[in-house]
Amino acid sequence: MTEATSATPAPDAVADVLADAPFVRLVATDDGDAVAAAGLIAAALRAVDTPFQVRVARDPVPDAGDDAVALTVGADRGPHAIPGAGRPASTTAFAIARSLGADPDPIVALAGVVAAGSVPGTDGSGDAMAAAESSESIRRRPGVALPTADVADGLAASTLVRTLYSGDPEATSEALAALGLPADLDDDAHRTLASLVAVDVADAEDASDRAASTVERALRPYETVGDASPFETVGGYADVLDALAREAPGTGVALALAADPSDALRTAALDAWRAHGLAAHRALDDATTGRYDGCLVARVDRAGDDLTGGDDAPDALAALPTVARLARDFRSPEPVAVAVDESAGELAAAATEPVGLGDACRSAASEVGADGWGTTDRGGIAVDADDTTGNSATDGDITSALAALREAL
Repeated sequence: MTEATSATPAPDAVADVLADAPFVRLVATDDGDAVAAAGLIAAALRAVDTPFQVRVARDPVPDAGDDAVALTVGADRGPHAIPGAGRPASTTAFAIARSLGADPDPIVALAGVVAAGSVPGTDGSGDAMAAAESSESIRRRPGVALPTADVADGLAASTLVRTLYSGDPEATSEALAALGLPADLDDDAHRTLASLVAVDVADAEDASDRAASTVERALRPYETVGDASPFETVGGYADVLDALAREAPGTGVALALAADPSDALRTAALDAWRAHGLAAHRALDDATTGRYDGCLVARVDRAGDDLTGGDDAPDALAALPTVARLARDFRSPEPVAVAVDESAGELAAAATEPVGLGDACRSAASEVGADGWGTTDRGGIAVDADDTTGNSATDGDITSALAALREAL
């Protein structure tokens, strides 16, 4: 299915359609911005007593059914969609929710903006920013955008930064211990922390030129005030939502939808985020990389990894898109990064600019009989576990798909 490139729909027009709907089916792409947007609209529908269903899919296909209205979030699919291209889907969703007469949570919207790679207050998020500031629910401060008050815990798993100690809680604690930070961080301590992270990101041996600018979005965060949010910063909230979109989408939707998330929901969200972030960093640590014209390829082998040692181990493949994004943002000198797990027969790709990456993945997948999906700046390919002849998939299948993708790029 080709990704369309139509303009972002007028919020009032979408709100009019939803207001008259007997039932709404929301389907969102598996990223933090789309999950935040779906949560905002779902909360607005709940406020006006319109029944709804929300699901998250890496390649969403709208399904309205007999009487329902389908709304795709994060991709331009079907008659009603919030594409998320050009401006974050969460900014449009915030406006739609207001048009429905609801009072949407501006922090969820701003978290979606950060998850989309944007900056709060820009790309159409001015209204959400104004609402958060007028309610005094956020304040700008020095430091690093983390979801937790425990800096070592937050920094080790954060996917907004990539340092030598990312993915290693013990090494992170040692790096922080050398700073001698107080138990309760004041603004000076936050500045010291930010300086450490900025230097460690930019000075890493294999850091790309892009790393120094990418880390900026994790610095000088918007801190959430009081009980305005279940997480310490807007950027930390964004990091959690992005991880949940792939690791535990049901938890992500529940979090974005909840007006006052319970302690149990917050704990479940942080547990999934932590497992996801650690898995992604460790995969990139162990990756074998190769540079090609136009892309960096990181070959990993995470299928079957068990970070917890128990039955609740995270799905290692869920972290593959995050591995690709981390490689793109902090390691790749090329505009596209591809993370490949050959043993699992799957790859994920991330681009610095909208280049029709999803369509390129679909095209490459079709050449080898695989499945491809994605949006303008990210995508993926998976070979079937068993082909039509009953033979198991081989490394050559995904390797051929990778070769076709490189050719398409």
